[in-house]
Amino acid sequence: MAKVTIDYDKCEGADCAECADVCPMEVLVLKGDKIEIVDPDECSYCEVCMDVCPQECVKIEDDD
Repeated sequence: MAKVTIDYDKCEGADCAECADVCPMEVLVLKGDKIEIVDPDECSYCEVCMDVCPQECVKIEDDD
């Protein structure tokens, strides 16, 4: 099983929010000025969030 992680040291949150804008499953959501992962079980691992993140802080990794 894979999981979604966000590197908050690099994430620009509300100043960017590209990942939340493109997530088809609404797993990545902007709450206040921070991106949060909600319902990670709903993630389809399409990797669109990884593709659009200019800071490369969204990762989808195998959870072994």
